[in-house]
Amino acid sequence: MVAAVVTALAVPAAVGVFATVSAAPATKAAEPPQGPIGDAFYTPPSPLPAGQNGDVIWWRQIADKSNAKGYLVLYRSESATGQPIAVSGRVFVPKKAWTGQGPRPIVSTAPGTRGIGDSCAPSKYLDYEAPFTDPLLNKGYAIATTDYEGLGTPGTHTYVVGQSEGRSVIDAARAATRLPAAGIAPGGKVAFAGYSQGGGGAAWAGELAPAYAPDLDVVGIAAGGVPADLTEVAKFLDGGLGFGFLLLASLGLNSAYPELDLPGYLNAKGQELYETKQGVCVDAVFGYAFQKIADYTTTNPLNTPQWQAKLAENKLGQAKPSAPVFLYHGLVDEIIPLKQAETLRKDYCAAGVKVQWGPFLGEHVTTMAFASNDVTTFLNDRFAGKAPKNNC
Repeated sequence: MVAAVVTALAVPAAVGVFATVSAAPATKAAEPPQGPIGDAFYTPPSPLPAGQNGDVIWWRQIADKSNAKGYLVLYRSESATGQPIAVSGRVFVPKKAWTGQGPRPIVSTAPGTRGIGDSCAPSKYLDYEAPFTDPLLNKGYAIATTDYEGLGTPGTHTYVVGQSEGRSVIDAARAATRLPAAGIAPGGKVAFAGYSQGGGGAAWAGELAPAYAPDLDVVGIAAGGVPADLTEVAKFLDGGLGFGFLLLASLGLNSAYPELDLPGYLNAKGQELYETKQGVCVDAVFGYAFQKIADYTTTNPLNTPQWQAKLAENKLGQAKPSAPVFLYHGLVDEIIPLKQAETLRKDYCAAGVKVQWGPFLGEHVTTMAFASNDVTTFLNDRFAGKAPKNNC
């Protein structure tokens, strides 16, 4: 029971400076090569082959779902600091032909917390979002799901770093249209969706897309349990039930920005954790419940100008998504504080974004389930071209 609850939790996503890349190539790409079997699939060629963000480096067919064909992909993206990287992920395409208008739509889903170890990558680990994505496949939509930077692939996962996560989510959608075997034509409608860590990833994809991916027709963003303000989330988690997520977030930020020098702030207990827990999955999180930052540090890094600057940089709500947003949150969320999500709603509304706000009477885990029908309806309406609800 505890393990099942733990697997449905997720935490902060972050932000950064926008980058602009060229649109998808007009000419049809050659069939990418098939990648090696097993874990070797996740180790990219070095150097990376030339290409654009979203290009498929290699791929393999994986086990079908009852209603969809499955593909494992390794694709090009960018790190939090704009460096070219390889990211793994999956694409599922319904077996039945798409009969709607235009090319088949794509929902690029941002996974919730799996952990930071390579064995925890969403394409390898428990797919606890399947009950929520399978109904979308039944509607005829393709699903692209990223593993994020450093989760499966080399390096430490940049957990909660939105600049990286948002790009990984965006480029997964691009990759789905650049895999000829999947048969998805480019130019169709795209939506981003996720909960908790995934809610942050989806929201970041929405904020980054206007500048980073002008080639995509983004029509909606469904983001739940969003860790929009990492500073407020950190304060909430320090000494709380979800303190383990804060530890993962510190490792993720340090991975994205090595100049933060996390080891320089750690006491002996913190150093031991830093050296031995870089491969943990989400089931380890509650082993740290109710502990505090002071238990692991000589100086709290969150009180330093360097860390404060990166946390401020990694705050959602500083750019305007061009598509309508369904923003939802549990009224008694014990992991991601409600107040900072309400602030994100206000920021989006003030910027003129059409926001459907969904407060649910639930805590962190149950809200994901309570909101699932509303998320599906929101995405159906966006792909159908219906006018969005706006309860700003």
